[in-house]
Amino acid sequence: MSVIHNTIAVTAAFDSGNIQLVGIDSGGSNAARIDLNIAHDRQSDFYQWFHFRVSGVKGTTCTFRILNAGGSAYPFGWPGYKVRVSTDRIHWRMIPTRYVDGVLEFEWTGTGDLAWFAYFQPYTMERHDDLVARIALAPGVTHHELGQTLDGRAIDCLAIGTGAKPVWFYARQHPGESMAEWFMEGLLERLTDPAAPGVAALLEQATFYCVPNMNPDGSFRGHLRTNAAGVNLNREWLTPTPEKSPEVLCVLAAMDRTGVDFAMDVHGDEAIPANFFAGFEGIPSWTEAQGAKYTDFGKRLEAVTADFQTAKGYDKAAPGRANLS
Repeated sequence: MSVIHNTIAVTAAFDSGNIQLVGIDSGGSNAARIDLNIAHDRQSDFYQWFHFRVSGVKGTTCTFRILNAGGSAYPFGWPGYKVRVSTDRIHWRMIPTRYVDGVLEFEWTGTGDLAWFAYFQPYTMERHDDLVARIALAPGVTHHELGQTLDGRAIDCLAIGTGAKPVWFYARQHPGESMAEWFMEGLLERLTDPAAPGVAALLEQATFYCVPNMNPDGSFRGHLRTNAAGVNLNREWLTPTPEKSPEVLCVLAAMDRTGVDFAMDVHGDEAIPANFFAGFEGIPSWTEAQGAKYTDFGKRLEAVTADFQTAKGYDKAAPGRANLS
């Protein structure tokens, strides 16, 4: 039997961690209040992603309060939000929260000494590296390191298929949208499954270029929307630079080499609880023929899976009013 006395502690000093401890009030023997703040992305005003570990809580009912939730990037996403919790970092479940007067509050009674909490189920860089290694070994897959980030991490691209049509999928420009890389894991597993119906025929017609994580620096640092320089990569495509956005620069250069017949930029949303498309209606070169194909694609996807819908989503951009940056 251990005779070491456990005290409650909070840390986010790990892959994708983000939290600042304000204070712990453990006045009651089996209850504690833990006040926290979410840290800003480096050199940025953005914040909303959090991921932290609490220890020493077995048998203790903890009330967590994120005091600066009201100043986050998307506070309208907090009402009805459910925080993710795990006791083994593998299996995650959702627990309800309360959002009142700019403070996000939730409770957890420790079933063991440790628990992890996150804004969404994390997709760590460790899992990313495992995914890249596993998929790169699959038959017919070629791995390309397109470039490196400001922190020296690789921008991984997995090419699959022999067809003439170049198809690009890239995800997680906004690192706090970890659901985007979970999507990429499913896509890559499907494309490399020899028993998956229709995949072999698809790969004879198209070559898929898949970038599972466009922003590994921001992912590791626990950022919501930016890279190591505090830059929103999703606004760098018009004029990317090696000093601010090498991630976009190297992916765009690869796209120029392969050409692009189809591209999907995979994101997550802080408030809309559904899978949906955000189209390109506002670009100057938009045509009705493109629009018909885009609409048909959404209808076909909705018809084959209950996990996709077309009723919810963003407002369409007006003609010629798309943000092209």
